[in-house]
Amino acid sequence: MAKSTVAIVGRPNVGKSTLFNRLVGGRRAIVEGEPNVTRDRIYGETEWLGKKFNVIDTGGIVLHDNDKIKNQIKYQAEIAMEEADLILFVVDSRTGMTGVDEDIAQLLYRTNKEVILVVNKVEDFSNQEEIGWEFYSLGFGTPFLISAEHGKNTGQLLDQVKANLPEIETEEDDDDKINIAVIGKPNVGKSSLVNHLIGKKRVIVSDMPGTTRDAVDTMIKWKDISFNFIDTAGLRRKSRVKEDVEYYSNLRALRSVDRADAVLMMIDAQEGVTDQDKKIAGYAHDEGKAMVIAINKWDLMEKDSGTMDRYTDEVYYQLKFLNYVPVTYISALTGERIDELLSLLEFVVDQSNLRVKTGILNEVISEAVQLREPPSRKGKRLKIYYGSQVGIKPPTFVFFVNDPNLMHFAYQRYLENVLREAFGYVGNPMHFKLKQRN
Repeated sequence: MAKSTVAIVGRPNVGKSTLFNRLVGGRRAIVEGEPNVTRDRIYGETEWLGKKFNVIDTGGIVLHDNDKIKNQIKYQAEIAMEEADLILFVVDSRTGMTGVDEDIAQLLYRTNKEVILVVNKVEDFSNQEEIGWEFYSLGFGTPFLISAEHGKNTGQLLDQVKANLPEIETEEDDDDKINIAVIGKPNVGKSSLVNHLIGKKRVIVSDMPGTTRDAVDTMIKWKDISFNFIDTAGLRRKSRVKEDVEYYSNLRALRSVDRADAVLMMIDAQEGVTDQDKKIAGYAHDEGKAMVIAINKWDLMEKDSGTMDRYTDEVYYQLKFLNYVPVTYISALTGERIDELLSLLEFVVDQSNLRVKTGILNEVISEAVQLREPPSRKGKRLKIYYGSQVGIKPPTFVFFVNDPNLMHFAYQRYLENVLREAFGYVGNPMHFKLKQRN
């Protein structure tokens, strides 16, 4: 399901990045005492009381300034505001309201977006009315007082954010429709594949990377199955995203993965797996999406009887965390093995919906424990009392154990392999949760 987006905006050095880091639960944005440290938009994700949403940190906005960098920061922030479903307007309680705050308020009025006014760097919450009264004139209702650095009132702020976020409308319901996000580096052949599937050039195809700016939906019918292919912009390294529109396209590509049932990861056969491929696939893996890896431009490769096997081994070596994902070899230009690709996509989506009965699951777990004894630490051995599948998309399991700290990564991987051998879950990451039972 697509997620809502929250943008954090304000003038320089009011604590936007500190608030961003607090919301996403990690030090993702650089935080310094000097203004204009954050220049680009920084993208993160958080969850609060079961609600997942994206968060964008922006640079400090300064209007009426001819400095090129400051104008660039302003433009970046405006793009973030356009993308956002909700805006957090951050001001500084220590310096009080400034003319720049008033200018930014005028800018926010024109967005017609929901805005929460956040007064940051509050040290004493005993007299909130006195601290916040001057900010009422900005016109965004009651100011929300917080200390992002110390985490004070940020939980209450998240409550308000959750209450104010709109529900993202999904595409028209169609039980037979399978949403496929086509991802990969620029110029890997994503648009060529979509054009081959529909038999006409709906998506612009060019040798110049970055041609596709937005996510383009294309419906096709194959053997009575409806596929909705989302051709996303090629994801790039941040250091290579020079144009503002490309950064915006990257964000849209990530959101396309969010609403997909499965991800088609395309790799250029001639280039092989690159570091950027690992990052792109890693995002889809972390999001728990079913996946198929397609090695494109296979018709351009010199081959012998063992080329495909050697190439597959190399793919799994480079993408060790995706050893559960099927690999196929295609040519988007000639249509080679496209039917096999569509069949695999249908299959991994079916596997993402697979549920195993608790009784059968525990029989397999019991046999696995007998074949390989669980790990121990300081004389205390891990005991697995029973397990249960609690979710699909991705398949999620809870194991009730005597002490979760005794579960070693290698043994968890062993259990995962056992479950895959017994039940499948091809192309799907498996999530495990450990709960202590006295």
